[in-house]
Amino acid sequence: MAAGRPLKFKSTEQIEKLAEEYFKECDEKGKPYTMTGLAIALDTDRQTLVNYGNKEEYFDTIKRIKIKVENYAENCLFENKNTAGVIFNLKNNYGWVDKQEVDTKVNLSYEDKLKQVEDENEY
Repeated sequence: MAAGRPLKFKSTEQIEKLAEEYFKECDEKGKPYTMTGLAIALDTDRQTLVNYGNKEEYFDTIKRIKIKVENYAENCLFENKNTAGVIFNLKNNYGWVDKQEVDTKVNLSYEDKLKQVEDENEY
């Protein structure tokens, strides 16, 4: 006998159908795709969707849905002038990061290198 609460969604097809209805409604109303919006449309919450994504049989379905929402947010970066919210969403929900690289190499001339070696040998 399985322990715990019974699954809300009995199949991946059920989730896919409801998700496609959500995306269609968003397109018709000009609303953004969001995981929270999807959770509301599925009459559940974001954490439940995450939990389903951790189940082997639902993993691919939830991953495809999340990629569709992520793609929507990514496209907004190029379409909108105010992207702070989109960037926040991508960083906090999809693991995007700002990465800054600093080159700490110092290029010394031959004379400077020679002087550096001479100075090191004095001690």
